[in-house]
Amino acid sequence: MKTALYELHEKLGATFTNFMGYEMPLRYTSVQEEHLNVRHNVGIFDVSHMGNIFVRGNDAEKFISRITVERAEKIKEGMGQYTVLLDEKGNIIDDEVFLHIGKNEYLFIPNAGMHERIAAWMKENAAGNVEIEDVSNDYSIIAIQGPKCVETLQEILNFDLSGIKFFGCSEISREDFDISFEGERCIISRTGYTGEKGYEMYIYPAEAAISIFEELLERGKKYNAMPVGLAARDTLRLEKGFMLACNEFEGGRNPIEGGLEWIIDWEHDFIGKEALLEFKKRGEYEKITFLECIDAGIPRQHDSIFIHEEKIGVITSGNFSPCLRKGIALGYISTKYRKEGNEVIIKGRKDIRAKIIKGPFVKKGEC
Repeated sequence: MKTALYELHEKLGATFTNFMGYEMPLRYTSVQEEHLNVRHNVGIFDVSHMGNIFVRGNDAEKFISRITVERAEKIKEGMGQYTVLLDEKGNIIDDEVFLHIGKNEYLFIPNAGMHERIAAWMKENAAGNVEIEDVSNDYSIIAIQGPKCVETLQEILNFDLSGIKFFGCSEISREDFDISFEGERCIISRTGYTGEKGYEMYIYPAEAAISIFEELLERGKKYNAMPVGLAARDTLRLEKGFMLACNEFEGGRNPIEGGLEWIIDWEHDFIGKEALLEFKKRGEYEKITFLECIDAGIPRQHDSIFIHEEKIGVITSGNFSPCLRKGIALGYISTKYRKEGNEVIIKGRKDIRAKIIKGPFVKKGEC
């Protein structure tokens, strides 16, 4: 599949890759240049491979509380939340952001290639007055990320962004644009996947995003705005320790193993809760761990992790950190070995010595 912005990416000189069935920009210049520009200036991303599912109705709040680990009544209008959807065994189906757009209306953002499965699963579990509408093929999503994202966005908006809090969201009308907006709906949220200050715009119809992307690049030249592909998006998220669903949750992992227990509100009933409570009784299990390479080399997904001659875990994500100038990785390691400072061997194309650290790899302002 191609997003509505595909031809624009071609014109901008993108190198493409197939990701979860979508032909997406991998990079435009180099991964390092795009990565560092997001850390220091601002990058514009097409993330329209992500899904868009609206949940509406008088029972929407109750429904969302049941299918996620969050109590939806806590998320007021104009706010959003990062959460996970679990199966009955407590394993993560998908991690998602949902936004409380207006009275009895929420927008879920499933991961790439997941929207059909999530929409079907939601409908199977729906009860009462709940409407589920998968509009993933009708919307574009643009992410504007980096310390100069506000200045860049204000170049095309009359709308004052200062009123949107972290994880906040708002509708933007045509009158709020300082450019010609031919779309019918635009929602903006202060969210992202880079660890920098950022916003995401959900635009209908999808084609209406083309002029927005172009104007952001043109008017954002004074802030060194540049288009950014999926390769830098991956290194950016990894430096901050953000999960990638098809990597960190592959094979069925629960939020306790994934280091996400902090997002669970235990004071309500949700699908998978009983299984998680049983899991918590275990004395030992595998848990996501941050690994910083000592030797030169780049760990890769599915590489094995050893202490001496004993295999203690597996790499889920690994890459070269443009900020640290060394290899970094996430992996699952048995809790009895997860002591900060422990040295391990990552066995893949070559043996790489690494040490267990406390995440994230790159803290705010360190790059």
